[in-house]
Amino acid sequence: MWKRATATLKSSLSLHITKEGSKYNTFHCHRFISGSPLHFQENDVIYPKHVDSVITFVLGGPGSGKGTQCARIVETYGFKHLSAGDLLRKEVLSASEYGTMILDTIREGRIVPSAVTVKLILREMECSDNHKFLIDGFPRSEENRIAFERITGSEPDFVLFFDCPEEEMVKRVLSRNQGRIDDNIETIKKRLKVFEALNLPVVDHYEKRGKLHRGCTPVGPGQIRSENRPGKDDNVK
Repeated sequence: MWKRATATLKSSLSLHITKEGSKYNTFHCHRFISGSPLHFQENDVIYPKHVDSVITFVLGGPGSGKGTQCARIVETYGFKHLSAGDLLRKEVLSASEYGTMILDTIREGRIVPSAVTVKLILREMECSDNHKFLIDGFPRSEENRIAFERITGSEPDFVLFFDCPEEEMVKRVLSRNQGRIDDNIETIKKRLKVFEALNLPVVDHYEKRGKLHRGCTPVGPGQIRSENRPGKDDNVK
C-alpha cells in the first residue's frame, strides 16, 4: 500500500514541478491580506482550478505526532507546512475581535467556523513562493472538507492519517509543556470526542476516494518512519 502511496505523490510532484508559473504568489494575494476572516463568504470560489499545486492533508488526533512528522517531512522534502491550529492561535494572539471568538470556540471544544479557517489557510498559501503544501490538522470535519473543496475548487492530492491509541494521545498532550490554552485535561477529552465524531467521517471519505494513507505513530522527534514519507525516491524533491 505504501509503495502505491509513494508513487501517487511522486507522480503528482513530478507533474507539477515540471510546469512553469505554478507559484501561489501569482494569485491576487491582496484579497486576503486585508479585512477580517469573517468578511469572507463561504460560497465564494476564489481558488482557480487550473493553478498547479500539490496539496497534502495531514490528519490525526491531538497528540498523534503529526506535527513532529510534518516538520521532518518539510525539512527533507521541501513542502510548505501550514498548521491550521497554529494559524488559529496566531489569530487569537492578535487580540482581534475574531481572535476572541476563536479562543472561546476552542475553550468549548468546538470547531472554528469553516470559512474562518479556510481563509486563514488560503491567505498563507497564496502568499507563498512554494507550490507544495502540507496542511496539518485540517479538515477536521465534513463541513470543513466540503467548504475547502467548494471554495478552492480543489481536492488534496494525498491524505496522511496518523493512527494513534487514545491513551497515548492523552499522555502526550498532558506531558508537553507548550503553554497552550487548550492543553488541560477537560478540554483534551472534549477535543478527542470532537475528533472521533467529526474527523473520522473525513478519514472515511478520503479512504473511499483512494487518497488516504495511514501512517504509524512516529518513533522519535528526529525521525520519519518510512511509511510516513511523502516520497522515498531521491528524485522526489
